[in-house]
Amino acid sequence: MFFDFGVKDAIDIILVALLLYYIYRLMRVSRSLNVFIGIMVFVVVWLFVSHVLEMKLMGAILDKVVSVGVIGIVILFQDDIRKFLYNLGAHRKVANLVNFFTSAKRREERQKNQKNDAVMPIVRACQNMARGKVGALIVLERHKSLDEVVLTGDVIDAAVNQRLIENIFFKNSPLHDGGMVITRNRIRAAACILPVSHDLNIPKEYGLRHRAALGISQETDALAVVVSEETGRISIAIGGELRARLSAEDLESILTQEMADVRV
Repeated sequence: MFFDFGVKDAIDIILVALLLYYIYRLMRVSRSLNVFIGIMVFVVVWLFVSHVLEMKLMGAILDKVVSVGVIGIVILFQDDIRKFLYNLGAHRKVANLVNFFTSAKRREERQKNQKNDAVMPIVRACQNMARGKVGALIVLERHKSLDEVVLTGDVIDAAVNQRLIENIFFKNSPLHDGGMVITRNRIRAAACILPVSHDLNIPKEYGLRHRAALGISQETDALAVVVSEETGRISIAIGGELRARLSAEDLESILTQEMADVRV
C-alpha cells in the first residue's frame, strides 16, 4: 500500500483533512463539538471493525447503522447544513473560505495585534447608564451570525459610539426596549427581540432583560451585557451563565478577553 502512494493520494488526504477541520470549526461555533467528536469516534470504530479486523457480522450491522445515521445527521444538523450550503453558494463566502485555509495564521496574528475599538465606548456607556439606573441590553456578535435577531429590530448600521448607545437606551427613546446588536465595531440594530431563557433556576430578582441575555447566550456564542434599571448593576451573560455585579474594570477585562479572537 505504501509503495503505491502517490501525489494523488497526498492531495486526497489533504482535502479530507481540510474538510474535517472546517466541519470541526462549524461544530465548535454551533456548540455541537461533542456530537462531532462522537461521530468521529464511531467512524474510526466502524472502519477498524470492517476493514482491519474484517468482522463480517459486526461490520454488516455497523454498515446499516451508518446508512441510517446519515439521514439522522442531516435531520439533526439541518440548520448548520443549510447555512453551510448558503455560504458555499455565495462567491464572497467562498473566497473567505479559501482565504481561511491559505492565510489563517497570518490573519490570526493580525487580529491579536488589532485593538477592539468597540470595548471602551461600551464600557463607558454602561458605566454612565448604571450610575443613572438606565436599563440596557447590548449583544455582541462573535462567531455565530445574529442576522435573524437583527431582522427583528430597527437597523442602524453606525459606528460604536458612547453617546449613541446612551441615547438609544434613554428612557424616552423609542428604541430603548429590546436589545442592541453590535457586530465588528458597528451597531447593526436596536430594539431587537431576543429569545428568553425559561430556566427555572434563574433568581427571581432578575427581570426580562437578564432572561433575554441568558437566552441569546444559550442559543448562540454571543455576549450579552445587561444594565439593571432597578439596581444599576452591570451583568454579562456568556454561554448561558450570568456574571453579575461587575465593575467597569471587570466588564472591560471580560469583553477584551472574550472578543480577542473575533475578526473586526
